[in-house]
Amino acid sequence: MRGQPMTPDKTLTTPAALAQSGLVAPDRLPALERVAARYAVAITPASAALVDPADPHDPIARQFIPDEAELDLLPGEMADPIGDAAHSPVPGVVHRYPDRALLMLTHSCATYCRFCFRRETVGPGGGGTLSGEALEAALGYIAGQPQIWEVILTGGDPLVLSPRRLGAVMDRLAAIEHVKVVRLHTRVPAVDPDRITDALVAALKRAGKAVYVALHANHPRELTPAARAACARLIDAGLPMVSQTVLLAGVNDDPEVLGALMRAFVETRIKPYYLHQADLAPGTGHLRTSIAEGQALMRALRGRFSGLCQPTYVLDTPGGHGKVPVGPSYLSGDEASGLRIEDPWGCERPYPPASRP
Repeated sequence: MRGQPMTPDKTLTTPAALAQSGLVAPDRLPALERVAARYAVAITPASAALVDPADPHDPIARQFIPDEAELDLLPGEMADPIGDAAHSPVPGVVHRYPDRALLMLTHSCATYCRFCFRRETVGPGGGGTLSGEALEAALGYIAGQPQIWEVILTGGDPLVLSPRRLGAVMDRLAAIEHVKVVRLHTRVPAVDPDRITDALVAALKRAGKAVYVALHANHPRELTPAARAACARLIDAGLPMVSQTVLLAGVNDDPEVLGALMRAFVETRIKPYYLHQADLAPGTGHLRTSIAEGQALMRALRGRFSGLCQPTYVLDTPGGHGKVPVGPSYLSGDEASGLRIEDPWGCERPYPPASRP
């Protein structure tokens, strides 16, 4: 039976506020205050309303409510697990791949994920919003690199910025001829759907540029009617959407839950894009699965769920060496003597040796 927390009317940013709203027990406050002293805390009213405080394993709470386990650091965890700093030529830009670059306009988010790989830099104690001078330098760098075909606005969450600020940045990017694609990574349509206003949608559209919005969501309950309506406002305006999901223990490490999430994306006209192996961010070990578990989940999706529902399972190589697909293989043997193919139901099938005329 669902508990009945007090529905907050504003974003909760302290353990005390979480306790007052009935989302955490008061006796946890001393430990959670220690977590909040190190990592940012924020949960929007829309997300708080989804939490069942009577369920100690609630999948929404595991994503947004701080946990004492975040104070446990495991070997291999690191402050910058995907090596942003090593690929940042100027503040606000990460240029890891030749044809695309990240532009991090802000280090603020509407809500702070407990597994965030940038948890050491986001939030009130992080890098804030790019200054005017830093933004000019970042845009100048992008304009001076003709190989950059795509710019990805991330951070932080770019959609926490005002339509005026976003529109000004989009105008500048639209003026760079070699930038053909702009992608925005966000949680806002799900965690704060009322922010997706007509003014914000208009701020994102630019003639001559392909603009995509990537929605981060990890559990099917996040795609509420309000969230789906917010996504529809973007999509109906001509902004296609793709999804990003992080594989998380106790949240979506179950084939039925993960499949339901992918179906919810497709029903919302969002193409599943990436399923991320959780990064080695400090204090996140309790939320990580093994790669073998992730591969088993991908096998479970194949054949049981539509091809539209199949994301690419990827790992960001620690140290900043880029994403690689780590999904399961269905081939064994070699083409010279004949391959063995594992079908979606786990049966091996022969494939004849390669032959040429």
